Amino acid sequence: MHEITLCQNAVEIMQQFGRQHNAQKITAVWMEIGAFSCVEPEAVQFCFELACRETLAQGCELHLDTPAAESWCRTCQQDIALISPNVLICPQCGGRDLRVIAGDGMKIKRIEIE
Repeated sequence: MHEITLCQNAVEIMQQFGRQHNAQKITAVWMEIGAFSCVEPEAVQFCFELACRETLAQGCELHLDTPAAESWCRTCQQDIALISPNVLICPQCGGRDLRVIAGDGMKIKRIEIE
């Protein structure tokens, strides 16, 4: 389960931000998990609370956004949904000329402090 390490790293970044801005507490954070990141949102929810213990972020509210992969098939000129980063074939026409916009990581979008 690599989610615990991701959460620990995120909390460290959050604490650095909090210290730079003289925060007494980190109250909320908004994170985005990319569609092709292989990160399980449920595991992040669980691990995040553990990673926040005894830090500026203890009790912090976690807001997760998990946008779907955006894909465009240039062959059939349609928006399509891809299930896996390993299968880059249009489900409509079988074409391989795709434009894929999908994150493959986890990023902090916003941090709220007091």
